[in-house]
Amino acid sequence: MRALVVTAVGAESDSVLTGLTPHPDSPGPDPRTLPGGYPITRRDLPGIAFDVVVGGVGPAAAAAGTATALALAEYGLVVSAGIGGGFAPAAPVGSLVVADAIVAADLGAQTPDGFVDVASLGFGRSVHLPPAELAARAAEATGALLAPVLTVSTVTGTADGAAALTARHPMAGAEAMEGFGVAEAAAAHGLPVLEIRAVSNAVGPRDRAAWRIGDALTALAEGFRVLGPVLANWGERHEQHRGRN
Repeated sequence: MRALVVTAVGAESDSVLTGLTPHPDSPGPDPRTLPGGYPITRRDLPGIAFDVVVGGVGPAAAAAGTATALALAEYGLVVSAGIGGGFAPAAPVGSLVVADAIVAADLGAQTPDGFVDVASLGFGRSVHLPPAELAARAAEATGALLAPVLTVSTVTGTADGAAALTARHPMAGAEAMEGFGVAEAAAAHGLPVLEIRAVSNAVGPRDRAAWRIGDALTALAEGFRVLGPVLANWGERHEQHRGRN
């Protein structure tokens, strides 16, 4: 199986590629640039090949980068990966969250009665569901929290904002800025999607001094170190099932 991994920035891509390096003397990655200027790097592991593309920050950029990559090659799975904010206490700094739902948390309308999501407005969907078995296996293998991951266009930076998100999504584990855009592009190509986030900061009042981006990037690399075989095994069984049908 060939999987597309979409990150927002180069540091996240570097961590993913570090995790996908089987051993120190492995052949180096083969970087290229897609139309639109999206850097993409190939990494081959037993049973699975990964293309890691830097799609850009935010859901629109992520959707555009993902769609570009998907138009140029065949894939069996799309993965949105990177760092993000964690909802305390379930997702502390340095931990991992695997999405059992990818939610467009601020796509909709403000009304006198509160926020109404785009699905309730009748203008599309606001949730993508990764394959349940795959998400559960990925969470188990990486020691991650299995929970909804929220996609936001503006990072939460106040206690009131965090409280509002928690009230609407009480089971949420993390927030980030790209997952829903990646999922939309994957859905347009009929492909399953997975999202994994390493927690760099707590969702709530913005305090850059408390962020631990380095720890989160290390956790992301460690997560992908064990994800390769999990995704390869799922891909093989998924292809066999499709073949029987």
